[in-house]
Amino acid sequence: MDHHHDHEHPHDHAYMHAHGIAHTHGHVHENQKAVINRLARAIGHLEKVKRMVEEGYDCSEVLVQLAAVRSALDNTGKVILKDHMRHCMVDAVAAGDEEAIDDLCQAIDKFMK
Repeated sequence: MDHHHDHEHPHDHAYMHAHGIAHTHGHVHENQKAVINRLARAIGHLEKVKRMVEEGYDCSEVLVQLAAVRSALDNTGKVILKDHMRHCMVDAVAAGDEEAIDDLCQAIDKFMK
């Protein structure tokens, strides 16, 4: 299976793998804009929860809103994971990159704690 990886706005930035080795990751996933929008909404919602605490809202209301923020972050993580599986992991498996598979497994473990 031939897999083509489109890069709308390629860029390079280094990030650290779970094992501490720098990795250059220079691509944009198809859902990057959606992920950024979801994160912006979650940040806004979390700021609202903070204001609720500052303003003395009922604890039950705060907990419900906090649960909504957690759910939004979990759903954002699912979008990122699906993109990663469809693109990065397809490439990694084709290249026999066991390290990328191990990194993904470690990331899933941390995400789903």
